[in-house]
Amino acid sequence: MAQGETLDRGGLTRFHYRIISVGGLGVLFDSMDVGIISFILAALIGAWHLDSVEIGFVASIGLVGMAIGAALSGMWADRYGRRQIFMLTLLVYAVATGLSAVAITLWMLILLRFIVGLGLGGELPVTTTLVTEFLPRRHRGRGIILLESFWAVGWFVAALVSYLLIPHFGWRAGFLVGLVPALYVWYLRRGIPESPRYLARTGRADEAVAILTRTGASVTEMGDLAAAQKGAPRGGVSRLFSARLRRRTVMLWMLWVGMNFAYYGIFLWFPSVLVEHGYTLVESLKYTLIVTAVQVPGYLSAAWLIDRWGRKWVLGVYILMAALFAALFGHAHITWQFLVYGSLLSFFNLGAWGATYTYTMEQYETLLRGTGSGWAMGIGRVGGIIGPTVVGWLFASHYGMTTVFYLFMAVLILTAVAVILLGRETKGLSLDSLEPSGESLGA
Repeated sequence: MAQGETLDRGGLTRFHYRIISVGGLGVLFDSMDVGIISFILAALIGAWHLDSVEIGFVASIGLVGMAIGAALSGMWADRYGRRQIFMLTLLVYAVATGLSAVAITLWMLILLRFIVGLGLGGELPVTTTLVTEFLPRRHRGRGIILLESFWAVGWFVAALVSYLLIPHFGWRAGFLVGLVPALYVWYLRRGIPESPRYLARTGRADEAVAILTRTGASVTEMGDLAAAQKGAPRGGVSRLFSARLRRRTVMLWMLWVGMNFAYYGIFLWFPSVLVEHGYTLVESLKYTLIVTAVQVPGYLSAAWLIDRWGRKWVLGVYILMAALFAALFGHAHITWQFLVYGSLLSFFNLGAWGATYTYTMEQYETLLRGTGSGWAMGIGRVGGIIGPTVVGWLFASHYGMTTVFYLFMAVLILTAVAVILLGRETKGLSLDSLEPSGESLGA
């Protein structure tokens, strides 16, 4: 029996749904923070009299932190374990978000948003890696997308909180909500165990068996974990470009850059775009709330399809549909068009995001998974940094919304082509099969 077969067998159990939920709440808080800044930016236009370039810079600086945080935390997770890095990064971003509420200058806010980004960017790859390594093979795609669907819920909560708080209590109230995750860190100490795959690969088989007992697996099934090899090679950035992995790495980096460019360029500017089209701040927040709510069924539809169609085709189709509705949104000029095209863009874009996380986790072996996913997410933030900045520059240069959203359409089409041409299908793949020859847990 292969060493990881215990984890690959069966369906999603109560334990799996619990760890998805516990990890998902961390994703929810991450999303809430990113979402709230988009609504706060719309309020800061009037409160601090910021121009388009300054707004784009505030939106982008957090993504610089996210890029650095993702790359570092992924490597640290492969070296020191998933669980403690997860808790540390969550605490960093929560505290920095709360402190953002007392910012009195633009540069103070920029510094704090950078620190928020370090924690936020670091938490996402570690959480997804940790949960992935518990999920059974047949339902791994659905499980990961269910985990990432908390992002859509978090953005909806951000929109709801912003709609209810910011018009009445000001933008600082939106940041204070971000302190809530700091309390959640203490719960995580009880709620999330270390990855048994990681423990087994680092010679801590007894701990792996103890944790697996909590999943409902039998002792007989888990006995072969004691033979797990110690001293297997750990993650290193240079290994991402070995002959075996180079094509996967290039494809993932292109995927993450394109997805981040479109997502942050569109949704960080969404409330401000509506304000620029003559809607009040309250109306802008209300319409954004509606568009954001559609992200949840977008995730759920991808979760239903991904273990049926496969990863590549769900990704390709959803990204191309997002490109179509980005182009249509660029021509919107009345309320129903903003709502319908914006909602469908939101639906397909977030469904593609869920598939992106699933696909990323299935490219690398255990002790390279954190490094590979962290660097893909970190490099991807370059697209997120450029996206809002380019939008701010285009608007400041008096380019219209049609030009901006045609740019998003082009980027999304190129991203879909990269996945279809360079990617391989990973539906039904055992994570053990990713281990290099001679290093597999089943060797």
